[in-house]
Amino acid sequence: MTTPEELLEFLVSLGIRTKTYQHAPVFTVEESKRLRGDLPGGHCKSLFLRDKKRQLFLVVALEHRKIDLKSLRRSLGAHKNLSFGSPELMMEALGVAPGAVTPFAVINDTEQRVQVVLDRAMLDVDLLNYHPLENDRTTAIAPGDLLRFLEASDHAPRLLEF
Repeated sequence: MTTPEELLEFLVSLGIRTKTYQHAPVFTVEESKRLRGDLPGGHCKSLFLRDKKRQLFLVVALEHRKIDLKSLRRSLGAHKNLSFGSPELMMEALGVAPGAVTPFAVINDTEQRVQVVLDRAMLDVDLLNYHPLENDRTTAIAPGDLLRFLEASDHAPRLLEF
């Protein structure tokens, strides 16, 4: 699996500038809110989901967005109900543990098993903040650069309104 340092080196190789902040490990949006202080930019949540046919989805939205899984299932054309993928499946597909799943994790999905779905509103924010494969740091990246990273990782995202 890719290390955070290797991820950041890959971003540099793409000409992408980022800024990474160290902090205590966080596992939830609420913990993140308490620790981040004045960290600028949009803060997001990432949902690792699967459907009944084991299609995998990484849904990323601004943290305040409400995500209705039933409506999302219809928008994605997923089979039957969407449910959260297990920690074991997350590790197998994305190489990260719960609390560390973000769009950066697709660097480990070399088989393109996971479909990335982004909240279109994230593109209107100056900077986006995500854990770089581990939840004890946060990396700020411009939305356009996030899209470049996803495309370079063979994970062109679907953009949806939430």
